[in-house]
Amino acid sequence: MLIGAPGYQPRRPYSIASSPERAAETRTLELLIALESDGTLGAHVSGVDPGGALDVEGPLGTFLFPLEPPQQRLVFVAGGTGIAPLRAMIDHIVRRDGAHPIALLYSARNADEFAFIDELRGHEQRGRLQLHQTVTRDDRRAWGGGRGRIGRSHFESVVADPAKTLCFVCGPKAMVNESVSTLAALGVPADAIRTEAWVVPPA
Repeated sequence: MLIGAPGYQPRRPYSIASSPERAAETRTLELLIALESDGTLGAHVSGVDPGGALDVEGPLGTFLFPLEPPQQRLVFVAGGTGIAPLRAMIDHIVRRDGAHPIALLYSARNADEFAFIDELRGHEQRGRLQLHQTVTRDDRRAWGGGRGRIGRSHFESVVADPAKTLCFVCGPKAMVNESVSTLAALGVPADAIRTEAWVVPPA
């Protein structure tokens, strides 16, 4: 969807981070908005106070979870704020379907930038999600998880049967392109690799 202060153009696109079930329960739509380098949310929402009005257009785009996924295994790949729509999909699946094994490869620059991580770890502890985290810039010794970009070895650990795997990839363009190439090389069919695609109307 496109978000902006009343009358502000151009609005910015964001993925909805809440599943339909969660949105119905809370009567809210959740978004994941990264801070600008100056610590603000950006000029497109400048001057909007908590509880204030926003212009909202949408939802837009084609990055959707199918009503009845035919594949037996689901793999999600997130880079940074690309976790937002994947979090919504994972919550939807966990609530309604216990049959599909789910794996998430999640990359962030630093260990403190993993959004929704307590929720995702909760899914992992309940045996509903196989979670793999990796950081690309954090050199602190306190981080005991994976380091570096998501690569072929990560995909090999979660793609056991390529022909029966449905993948969703969302994040920086370079990561998305590399992920698509790797999944294709492992034998995942092209129509089983879904990536984020925004359709932004002209201002």
